[in-house]
Amino acid sequence: QVQLVESGGGLVQAGGSLRLSCAASESIFSIINIVMTWYRQAPGKQREWVAAITSGGSTNYADSVKGRFTISRDNAKNTVFLQMNSLKPEDTAVYYCNVVRFGVRQEAWAQGTQVTVSS
Repeated sequence: QVQLVESGGGLVQAGGSLRLSCAASESIFSIINIVMTWYRQAPGKQREWVAAITSGGSTNYADSVKGRFTISRDNAKNTVFLQMNSLKPEDTAVYYCNVVRFGVRQEAWAQGTQVTVSS
């Protein structure tokens, strides 16, 4: 089990930016067929997928954040980032990272980091 710690959340005004970090307990990008993902869960809503990055550097985004969010990585620090620009109130949620290996998401979720976007 890869242990993950999210950080970087906070309160920001609409139109502002935040960068979230997800620190992993091991050299995650040396693992074959691994994908690092960001999810979010707003109050009263299901957890939704936001972004993903593979060990090869390929990225994908949910339509709701495409063009505003950027997922990236620092292999040496075993960390994945989510740069969030042009934030909207509807981006308010707890943001989680997780590991997908061989197409299977890790069962356990970390604590997440709260992002609140005020209008």
